[in-house]
Amino acid sequence: MPKQLRPLAAEFVGTLLFVFLGAGSVVALMAAGTTAASIGSLGVALAHGVAMAIIVSMTMSISGGHINPAVTFGLWIANRVGGRVAWQYIGAQVAGAVVGAALVRTVLPRMAVGLALVGTPRLGNDVTFLQGVWIEAMLTFFLVSAVFGTAVSPEAPKIGGFGIGLAIFVDALVGGNFTGAVMNPARAIGPALVAWQWNAHAVYWIGPLIGAGVAGALWKAVLLPRKQ
Repeated sequence: MPKQLRPLAAEFVGTLLFVFLGAGSVVALMAAGTTAASIGSLGVALAHGVAMAIIVSMTMSISGGHINPAVTFGLWIANRVGGRVAWQYIGAQVAGAVVGAALVRTVLPRMAVGLALVGTPRLGNDVTFLQGVWIEAMLTFFLVSAVFGTAVSPEAPKIGGFGIGLAIFVDALVGGNFTGAVMNPARAIGPALVAWQWNAHAVYWIGPLIGAGVAGALWKAVLLPRKQ
């Protein structure tokens, strides 16, 4: 495979797996019914966090393990990735997300997939559009800060993707019942396209891009060590 295609293939496959496992965990919760809902939401948070920890660890040496357009955007803001590469990464991520969601619909039981809308995120009943945007922005700010602090910074501890996975797990515990705690436009658009469910979909682009942009700017200006 040509050298420039390796990172794009890693982002495609990584995002495919993340969406399949993440959306699949939501479908599995629907298949199990509403019993022990709190344990179910904890399971969904764990599935997303642990899956991302492993996927980032396995793709980090190939592509940097972005697996998220918001992460790529934050790294672009911080001048850690070029604009052309950023667009290529985002295209690979979105394509992988759509294929992952299509596999959820194809492979998993049809009734549960329908109830879960292929794992498409939805706002909580009492959450407004604007609240959704700011919740996703705050959660993504924390996630992208974790990316910089545990993977990007030369001073980062060598813990692979597990700091990033833990950030997703914590975010999902806090925001899961409000917005689904997506923090990842690809995770939102893949299931939304396959289920054709666009209700409040813009929340999952606007919020994460705001949060990632602020995090990228903060780390670039203040928190990353200055070059000698």
